[in-house]
Amino acid sequence: MRLNHLIIILFLGLSILFLGCEDASMEFNDDPHGNFNALWTILDQNYCFFEYKDIDWDSIYNAYSPRVTSSMSNESLFKLMGQMLAELKDGHVNLIASHDITRYWKWEEDFPANFNSEIVGKYLTKEYGIASGLYYKILDDNVGYVYYSSFSNDLGEANISQVLGRLAICDGLIIDVRGNGGGSLSNVEKLTSRFFNEKTLIGYISHKKGPEHNNFSELYPKYVESSNSIRYQKPVVVLSNRGCYSATNEFVSIMKYAPNATVIGDKTGGGSGLPFSSELPNGWSIRFSASPMYNAEKQQIEFGVEPDFYVSLTQSDEEKQKDTLIDTARSIIKQSAAAYN
Repeated sequence: MRLNHLIIILFLGLSILFLGCEDASMEFNDDPHGNFNALWTILDQNYCFFEYKDIDWDSIYNAYSPRVTSSMSNESLFKLMGQMLAELKDGHVNLIASHDITRYWKWEEDFPANFNSEIVGKYLTKEYGIASGLYYKILDDNVGYVYYSSFSNDLGEANISQVLGRLAICDGLIIDVRGNGGGSLSNVEKLTSRFFNEKTLIGYISHKKGPEHNNFSELYPKYVESSNSIRYQKPVVVLSNRGCYSATNEFVSIMKYAPNATVIGDKTGGGSGLPFSSELPNGWSIRFSASPMYNAEKQQIEFGVEPDFYVSLTQSDEEKQKDTLIDTARSIIKQSAAAYN
């Protein structure tokens, strides 16, 4: 079993054990005040970014708790709780009820998209391959292009090998994960392992040890393993934007350590806290960031990963149905190929 899998299992066990001691349904009444206090307390004792984000959770309680009334409807309570959760500025924090899910999107909405799916379609045309959610094509200048829209689309090892095998004749490879909101870390491991020739330290992870906001375990190292199947040896350019979140944030962070890779575009949207869930007395679920993840320099990546080069989709290119990031990536690959030859 891979070390990363062992670490994740360890963290799951520790977090479930800790959260199990905080059973909100046994401590709080099933009424508006009880459910509100349960939500606030679960996060107070388990959320992992209070200090990093400089959030005064007590002040937030004082601001929102007076608005709770015994007669308020479920819809009103749900809306109020959602407003309080938005103070965390975390896309991994969601209150889940049978009628709705609270969402926080400002990590993406407040920034340029730097992505136009219609223009990407012009590059792919109708003659592209699809394998395990990977859309791929050899562009007319012999540069390989792969678009992956979600790490929730399961990647098969054989599928990855087929795609990389077919693109082996190219001068280099573009991996476009713009707008990819995340998914499975297992898929991140499968894909990134194809761009490393040796086991490499790519970050750290920690977990809460107790209810205090600053009570964390030591940092445990995370490694990317080198695949024993096809590994790509030519230049790789990763395209990122603010829509890269959660598992995609981790993917971009890892690829910055790949020996032949360059990341261009915009800073990713972030989302580095490994999410876990708990339950309120009324049955609503709360998902939240519980275990912070860091890069190999032990720096937080909760607010995103910087690209190696900032490149924006220009208005003039967009009007011409051109993608500035794709064309910049092609130039980088051509220059790298020329220098190599």
